[in-house]
Amino acid sequence: MTSRDVQDLTDLVAELERSQRQEDVDGFLALFDPSAVWVNGAGRRLIGLDEISEFTRGVLPGAMATGSVDYDVEHVAFITPDVALTGVRQQYTDLDGRPLAEDGAGSPTYVWIRTGSTWRIVAGQNTAVIAPG
Repeated sequence: MTSRDVQDLTDLVAELERSQRQEDVDGFLALFDPSAVWVNGAGRRLIGLDEISEFTRGVLPGAMATGSVDYDVEHVAFITPDVALTGVRQQYTDLDGRPLAEDGAGSPTYVWIRTGSTWRIVAGQNTAVIAPG
């Protein structure tokens, strides 16, 4: 639970952003623990890396053809020294980097587990942020 741990987790969220922007399926999947559980933005629960992989390989290629995504770590909380939560602000943008007006924001939460010196996502949920009104 050091500033280095916070930086490592922030760097991993940046890698998540990079892998999505570049449609790097293998880079994206490398961030997950084999036993991970992921609830995607549409509310579909994916259990285990096999399900996460099958879903990702079906949706990530081509997903950034008309836009991009930005991630900003809003907070990091340590549950134990080897389990951490990152709260992220996610913004989908058009190809010029302008935020999408409709259904363009999310608030992903990632739970990371450290084995040795390696952090992997063990649980995550991406929730759409609905504008008031």
